[in-house]
Parts: sequence; structure tokens; C-alpha cells
Amino acid sequence: MLVLLPPSETKSEGGDGAPLDLGALSFPELNPVRARVADAVVALAGDLAASLTALGLSDRQVDEVERNAELFGSPTRPALERYTGVLYDAMEVGRFTKAERRRADRRLAVASALFGVVRAGDRIPAYRLSGGTVLPGLGGLRGVWRADLEKTLSTVDDLVVDLRSGAYANLAAIPDAVTVRVVTEDTSGRRKTVSHFNKAYKGKLAAALATTPREPGSTRGLVSVAKAAGMRLEPTDRRAFDLVVEP
Repeated sequence: MLVLLPPSETKSEGGDGAPLDLGALSFPELNPVRARVADAVVALAGDLAASLTALGLSDRQVDEVERNAELFGSPTRPALERYTGVLYDAMEVGRFTKAERRRADRRLAVASALFGVVRAGDRIPAYRLSGGTVLPGLGGLRGVWRADLEKTLSTVDDLVVDLRSGAYANLAAIPDAVTVRVVTEDTSGRRKTVSHFNKAYKGKLAAALATTPREPGSTRGLVSVAKAAGMRLEPTDRRAFDLVVEP
């Protein structure tokens, strides 16, 4: 099983790993595109004004541009520890046992505007780049990533659970992936999509799928794992599920 997570705009600082080595990342067939995007990001960082505009940053976020300038020289840490924010906080990775962390590193991957997709244990630096960014010289990232990323993700033999947000789902389609919508249900059975706590619930689901001793290989297995974790996951189509939460 591969659980594909969205990235986060916020990243943790520092790290204890050696600088970025594209050759050490999972899915090495993506490295030519990764190199093109990374080089464009570093080049853009040489122009502060252009960087702030392209990345949608304010004058108070100059440090984000500085991160990009140091992309190939700054320390790295596992992707699962690099990304922060609501979804990753809800996963409570720090509470995983060693065995659970090994499972998580194998089962979890993160969609990325910079790297396409990386596994949870892949070591990456802090950076700033969003799925909707248009990079000078390269253009929109969907056009940059789509062909190669779709080819890579279509060859994953395992069950794929796609928890990506819109901007990252737009980079590449995964026709056979399972998708999850977080909803509430009123007393009449009508369902409404959750927006505010959507990431938190997806984080909890991802943690359950990542750490369960018996890896689910089917949609029925997904439902069972969710149920054991106290979550209600119901099919709405062959590959689409609703995660029903309390309003």
C-alpha cells in the first residue's frame, strides 16, 4: 500500500542529514525533472523581488527565499519530519514505535512540487514551492511534472490511497487510486464536505494506515483499519470513500 500525502507550506528547520542528494531519493526515474525544477528554484532565489512574486510571499518571508537559495547545501531530514502543519501534527509521528516508523517510511509518500513524490524516509531540505507556482523558464508545474509523474505513479503495484489536496492532485492523475473525502452527516443522512478539519482527519487516517501491523491490500482492508482506529470509512463508488466524522 502507498498512502500519498499532500505536502505543507510550512517546514521544520535544520536537520542532521547530509545535503540534498537526488540520487538517494525514491523513484529515481524522476531525477531529471527534479534537477530541472531544483535548478530553476535556486536560480529564481537569486532575484529576491521575482522570488517573492512567483512564490506568493510577503516582504516578511525573505527567509523562505534564502532557504531556496541554499537548497543544495542545507541539511536534510526525513520528509515525514520535514513537513509540518495540521495534517502532520495529527499523525503524531513522534509517538510511533520503531516498528511503526519502519512501516510508515515504507507505506507513506508525500506529493511535492519540487520532488514530484518522495517516500516518508527520504531526506530532503527545507524549501518553499507550491503546486500552483509558475517558475520562470519552466512555466506551470503541472506541465513540468504531469507526464513523468503520472508514468511513475501508474506503475506502483500496491494499493494507492490518494490524500493529496487539489493543487498537488492536479500535477498528476492516478486513475486507480482510492480517494477519500472528509464529511459530516446530519440526522437526515445528508453529507457535507469538511473544510476546516479536513487535514486533521486525513492525518489521523494516514497514521492508522501507516502503522497497522497488517498492511491492507484491498479497499475492504482500508475500511477495517479505519474501523479499528475508531473511524467510519464508507464507499461512495468503487474507488471513492467518505470519512464520516462528527459535526
